[in-house]
Amino acid sequence: MRRIPERRVDIGPDATLTLEAYADTIVPGEKRWPGDRAIAGVSTGGGAVVCGAVDLLRWDATGIHDGLEDLAERVNGHARAHAEKAGLTLDATVPPFVSLDYDERVRLIQELTTPGHPEKDFWVLLSLFCNMAFDSAAHLHTAEALADGHPGLTAMGITRPDADRLWRFASSGYGRQLADIHPDTTPTGSPA
Repeated sequence: MRRIPERRVDIGPDATLTLEAYADTIVPGEKRWPGDRAIAGVSTGGGAVVCGAVDLLRWDATGIHDGLEDLAERVNGHARAHAEKAGLTLDATVPPFVSLDYDERVRLIQELTTPGHPEKDFWVLLSLFCNMAFDSAAHLHTAEALADGHPGLTAMGITRPDADRLWRFASSGYGRQLADIHPDTTPTGSPA
């Protein structure tokens, strides 16, 4: 089977910072360093950014990879309008969305994802991919992500595979056998 090569688009530093701030609003984490502007630092542990949200967004498998610069520009435009309406002063040294504090970021994303907003689909999709970086590490091999201590998978209690790289579970989630195996089931578990 021929494997199709993966591609990750390059985006500029302002778009990266903006998308990191967006991802951190969806799944907050702690600051990576004291002056980190993208991550608001309203939570402990690693959030979407540390889990690789921007890497996931840049991956061509998402289908939104080529539109990331535009999404960053759009959310920054919405941040400018939001700040003006709320009487907030933005810090011109960072992109407008990054300049908003966490609570204002949340308010803006709530507005953008509300049913009836003309761009809702963009923002819901972007939010879903930010969640995906945290809760499934879709852009990474699961065993490698766990070996590297992926914060989302670890927080969800996903265990590492056995030494042969296969996952086995000593007991079922219900703690009991749910049904007898059908008598015609083959040794591989397939129905006869």
